[in-house]
Amino acid sequence: MTPVLRFSLKAIKRCLNGDQKGLFCRSASSMDSSSGSEFDYLFKLLMIGDSGVGKSSLLLSFTSDTFEELSPTIGVDFKVKHVTIGGKKLKLAIWDTAGQERFRTLTSSYYRGAQGIIMVYDVTRRDTFTDLSDIWAKEIDLYSTNQDCIKMLVGNKVDKEQDRVVTKKEGMDFAREYGCLFIECSAKTRVNVEQCFEELVLKILDTPSLTAEGSTTVKRNIFNQKPPSASDASASGCC
Repeated sequence: MTPVLRFSLKAIKRCLNGDQKGLFCRSASSMDSSSGSEFDYLFKLLMIGDSGVGKSSLLLSFTSDTFEELSPTIGVDFKVKHVTIGGKKLKLAIWDTAGQERFRTLTSSYYRGAQGIIMVYDVTRRDTFTDLSDIWAKEIDLYSTNQDCIKMLVGNKVDKEQDRVVTKKEGMDFAREYGCLFIECSAKTRVNVEQCFEELVLKILDTPSLTAEGSTTVKRNIFNQKPPSASDASASGCC
């Protein structure tokens, strides 16, 4: 069982200020990464979806160019990615939330100030796709504080094509109905993983209201965000 990971606000501040000793810091990227402390924009991205759809594996694949079968996230995980896109140096603060219902009281506050939200489902599990409209789209409407927030729908695990139960057309139709970007990918083979984040960030950069707050408001929100305490997680249990 993967141990519960916790982090302090001090550690998050060190990470965002360029101290690579801060917890969960990542800077390696094939997408013209920049590990310097200076940046043009800081964007907050949030990953949501049912437990087991591969959110943590997608994030690890993007930030570390590796793949691991991971245990479900307990509460919230956090990583930083430095990239350069279109000549702009970006610092991406990416929050990976637990998908289990018992953790939603802990994770709902993390919607605040997010410029991008990534909704992930497993193309081999129909229930994870159904829950997008039954649960996750409703949570965005309820908790997101940014009306211009860019949403990205991601169908993960396309490497298991023989087990697919959700068609690509269904994903495209959902994205069209809910106004999302859409892509299918595989955290395991890294197919379209980088493209997923790149397309999302490019769309954010193309939205004036989001770029205007990119280097100030989000940073303040991250620093003021209180991570779930270890006692909260232990009270909820692990799976």
